[in-house]
Amino acid sequence: MLNPADPPPPPATVSLPEMHRSVSVPGAGSTWRRLLAFIGPGYLVAVGYMDPGNWATALAGGSAFGYTLLSVALASSLMAMLLQALCARIGIATGRDLAQLCRERFPRPVNLGLWFLAEVAICATDLAELIGTAIALQLLFGIPLLAGVALTALDALLILWLQHRGVRWLEALVAGMIVLVFGCFAVQLALAQPVWGEVLAGYLPQASIVLDDAQLYIAIGILGATVMPHNLYLHTAVVQSRAVADTLPAKREAIRFAGIDSTVALCLALLVNSAILITAAAVFHAGGRTEVAEIQDAYALLAPMVGTALAATLFALALLVCGLNATVTATLAGQVVMEGFLGLRLPPALRRLLTRGIAIVPAILVTWLYGASGTAQLLILSQVILCLQLPFAVVPLMLVASDRGRLGALTAPGWQLALGWAAAGLIILLNLKLLLDALFG
Repeated sequence: MLNPADPPPPPATVSLPEMHRSVSVPGAGSTWRRLLAFIGPGYLVAVGYMDPGNWATALAGGSAFGYTLLSVALASSLMAMLLQALCARIGIATGRDLAQLCRERFPRPVNLGLWFLAEVAICATDLAELIGTAIALQLLFGIPLLAGVALTALDALLILWLQHRGVRWLEALVAGMIVLVFGCFAVQLALAQPVWGEVLAGYLPQASIVLDDAQLYIAIGILGATVMPHNLYLHTAVVQSRAVADTLPAKREAIRFAGIDSTVALCLALLVNSAILITAAAVFHAGGRTEVAEIQDAYALLAPMVGTALAATLFALALLVCGLNATVTATLAGQVVMEGFLGLRLPPALRRLLTRGIAIVPAILVTWLYGASGTAQLLILSQVILCLQLPFAVVPLMLVASDRGRLGALTAPGWQLALGWAAAGLIILLNLKLLLDALFG
């Protein structure tokens, strides 16, 4: 059980030691001033909820099914807000990240299996970011897609620079880029002129999402692109960048503020993801173009269908920003997973290059063999893979969050645990249905 008098873990065992307890937290002052000290980690997590993989699933869903899948985006985001709040709680309460807690709790074979699946999820995430960034470079600057895929490996230099500047600089840059993306899509929505009554109706669940295999496949892709496995590991680590006092009241306040931080950030991510789907529905589905899944096709069609080239330019700029932004979280999550599960630490640049090296192979092969025509299918497939991996992160998270012996007085309220387990069960059921449909048609 948590003992408030326990000292913090020694530096050799902490997550992301270069960030650990590097941000001071005022012990006095106004509530707003104390809350401000905790604003930041949620935006690092939110970046993963609007990466190029989200774009592919939202474009495919909006163009094919109109506003119907907005309800899936909303449900996925609410699920994400709950799970990320639980992540912040266990990170602050235990002083350990989820990977470390799995290593302490499970037998070695189970631990290694969870590590392997987490690495697969990170590589699938990185694959989407890699392809999305390369597409944006092609659209904005005319760089060939294959060359753009290769160039994305250089983002290791960006990661090194950001980490050298410190966690607050990193958080500020990421938050600023999220605001830029939000601004781009605010203009897009004004140009697309959706029917807002139909948009609101789209947030109500419909039975066709489960009964129609095509809708279910995209819906699971949206779920996998929204609730991302690596973000669960990452959030438990980055919340420990705050130097929270080792007292029960201080930890309770930190958990409350960290939950506000992540929930507000994920609301912004929901607005961005909704805007992508709404734009696709209002422009492509309403215009009879129901098979627009390729990002390049969406870019080419936006200007003539909306009536201004500004729409296409903002679309590509937002894609580039999202791709670059998401590389930050994939790198940090990779470090957390490797250090936590294996106790092995690599230099950030080497970790980035290793992850990109694994992801770059299928991306180059698909680009070389199929060109632009194969990228949308690969992006959507990567998000479905993420959803299939999700239970192997959510179930361990819920086991830890439910462990009163470990969390003690900081155990989550019963309603949060009940909703968390319900979310885990729903994810597992959807995955089983997808697999059964794939096996037996």
